[in-house]
Amino acid sequence: MKRDPQRPEERPEPPPHPLLSPSSPSGQAEGAELAAPLWIFGYGSLVWRPGFEFTSRKVGFIRGYSRRFWQGDTFHRGSEKTPGRVVTLLEDRGACTWGVAYEVRGEQIAASLEYLNMREAVLGGYDTKLVKFHPQEKDAEEPILALVYIATPQNPSYLGPASEEDIAAQIIVSSGCAGHNIEYLLRLADFMRYFCPQAEDKHLFSIEEALISILPCLYYTEESLEETASVPQKSKG
Repeated sequence: MKRDPQRPEERPEPPPHPLLSPSSPSGQAEGAELAAPLWIFGYGSLVWRPGFEFTSRKVGFIRGYSRRFWQGDTFHRGSEKTPGRVVTLLEDRGACTWGVAYEVRGEQIAASLEYLNMREAVLGGYDTKLVKFHPQEKDAEEPILALVYIATPQNPSYLGPASEEDIAAQIIVSSGCAGHNIEYLLRLADFMRYFCPQAEDKHLFSIEEALISILPCLYYTEESLEETASVPQKSKG
């Protein structure tokens, strides 16, 4: 039977990775063949601080998702009193999200999944999903099946949408065990600027712009308070 050239060829969905099982929180199947490589896609702090050993890394993107600062963080970049804002993915047809995919092999697989299960799932509130990752290299032929962690509205730390100005204001006052929330935002913006200059991320850069516009106001406010405190007060009487 001849294929109609006017009709795009339908490709079957890729089978699940042999190391992944939907019933396992960390996505690791018992008795899986460790020789098969696994790719892990990062779009937040994983792009500059994976925290696990890997064999190779590729910059690229996944389709059908937008990156949003809609996930709350009370551990890594915030606290119970002042939750930080970190990114998750929102299903968005026609959009794409840039990041880094890490290839792990052999003993790296179990170690990386154990580490990420604690960092992203237990402490972060993220679930796992398999997505098609498209490498940035021009000679890349087929997309790579990769594991990604996504925080959904069902998790207790989910904050949801807010204006860029409100998100920036929340980021400025938040800090956790991994560092200040400002660092998280600026490092992610720098990654996009230097490694994916051709890509657009209006949400990310609008928050960065809002934060930069707020910082001088905070600086001058603190400076004026210090000057006021150093001036001798006249006694009443």
